[in-house]
Amino acid sequence: MNKTFLITGSAGFIGFHLSKMLLKSNNKVIGVDSLTDYYDIKLKQARIAILKSDSNFIEEKIDITNEQAILKVFKKYNPNIVVHLAAQAGVRYSIENPRSYLDSNIVGTFNILEGIRHSNVEHTLIASTSSIYGSNKNMPYDENQKTDTQVSFYAATKKSCEVISHSYSHIYNLPITNFRFFTVYGPFGRPDMALFKFVKAMKNNKPIDIYNNGNMKRDFTYIDDLIKGITLLLNKIPKVGQPIGKQDTLSDVAPWRTVNIGNSCSQNLMDFVDEIEKNMGFKAIKNFLPMQPGDVKETYANANLLKEITGFKPQTDISIGVKNFCEWYNHFYK
Repeated sequence: MNKTFLITGSAGFIGFHLSKMLLKSNNKVIGVDSLTDYYDIKLKQARIAILKSDSNFIEEKIDITNEQAILKVFKKYNPNIVVHLAAQAGVRYSIENPRSYLDSNIVGTFNILEGIRHSNVEHTLIASTSSIYGSNKNMPYDENQKTDTQVSFYAATKKSCEVISHSYSHIYNLPITNFRFFTVYGPFGRPDMALFKFVKAMKNNKPIDIYNNGNMKRDFTYIDDLIKGITLLLNKIPKVGQPIGKQDTLSDVAPWRTVNIGNSCSQNLMDFVDEIEKNMGFKAIKNFLPMQPGDVKETYANANLLKEITGFKPQTDISIGVKNFCEWYNHFYK
C-alpha cells in the first residue's frame, strides 16, 4: 500500500536521495525544508527541482523551529511515516555558531515530536550520528555502548535528541527508531564534507586541508547503502517486549531503538585521498594541519544490529563510491 511520508530536510543530501527513492515506489512525499544558506543554496534548489518533477512530491518551505507551521503541516497531511533528517550539521561549525544547533536540532526536533504525538504516525525515524560516540575508544562502535562523552556541541545536541525522543516514545507510546550514520558520501553530497571539498579544491588547483596530519580513519558509508538501510527500517517498527536478536537496543519501557548504519570498515583518510587522485588523474596539493577541536581520530561502525533487523549490511567500497561522486561532480559542474 502506498503511504504518505513526511521528510524533514528534503532539500538536503540524505533527504533528497530518500525522497527520490520513496517517490519511485509511488508514495506521496511531503518535503519540509527551509533551504538555509549553510551551504550553496543552488545545490539544494537543484535537488528540490528534481523532486518536484514528480507529482507525488509536495514542497513545504518551513523552518522546523516554527512550531505552529510544523503543527499545521501534520494536521494538513496526516503522514503515515515521518523521517526527521533536518538538522544543523557539521562538527566544526558548531564551535562557531552553537546557537543554530540548539535551535535547529533540539527545538526543531521537539516541534517535530509534538507534531507526531498529535497525529496518527505509524513509525518515526530520526537521524542521529556517529559523533555521538565521542571519546569512546572501543572499536567498532556498538549501539549498546555508553555514549556520555561527546566532544562537539553538534554531537551533544544529537545525543539530546535521542534522549528526548525516548521520553516521548515512552510517555505517548510513539514507535521511534534513531539511526546513527557514519561519514556519508556520494553524488549530490554536502559541500562541507571532505570529498566535496577535496574535489572542488583540486579542480581549482588549490591545496586540500588534511587534519591530524592525515592520521585519521573514517567508516565511509555510500549514500545508496544508507538509503537502503533507512528504507528497510521503515517497516521494522519497534514494539516493547519484542527485541530482535541479542544485540537489539529496544528500550525496556518504550517502542524505541537506535541502529548504526555504517560500512563496518574503518579506512585511512589518505586511502580516501588516493582514490580521489586516481579519479581526478593528478595529485592533490596537500596542506597538513593539526587535529581540529571537536573532531575524533577514528569512527568505525558495528552494523550487526542493522543486519539482524533488516538482513542488510552496507558494503560499497570507496573505489566505487568516490568514482560515482567524481563523475557526478564533473557532470553537475561542467
